[in-house]
Amino acid sequence: MTAADVPDRDGAKGLLRALYQQLYWHRLRLIWAEGGDRGALIAWVERLFGWRLEIVPNAAALTTFQVQPQRWIVERTFAWLNRQRRLSHEYERLPETSEAMIYVAMIRLMVKQLARST
Repeated sequence: MTAADVPDRDGAKGLLRALYQQLYWHRLRLIWAEGGDRGALIAWVERLFGWRLEIVPNAAALTTFQVQPQRWIVERTFAWLNRQRRLSHEYERLPETSEAMIYVAMIRLMVKQLARST
């Protein structure tokens, strides 16, 4: 969380630094960002972390409806998570508990899909 007057690119730097310190940072290779995050942030991410930052085209620039694959993945995942009653509202007091609930929801989803595929 940042204040409303903090630009997205500055907030992204703090987020990416924190992510880098997490356990699974070494698995990250590609980050998708909105068009407002162009410029020095791309070079900063590449130089500091070795990750690739791709800018997803802005939907406002399109004149007809087109599915944007990267945004669809994110929206689909949010829809799956919101099916879980405990994640549909802010019941948790600690962010760590919310993170754990997200892991539980995604594990449940993966197990369900694996069971369906066998």
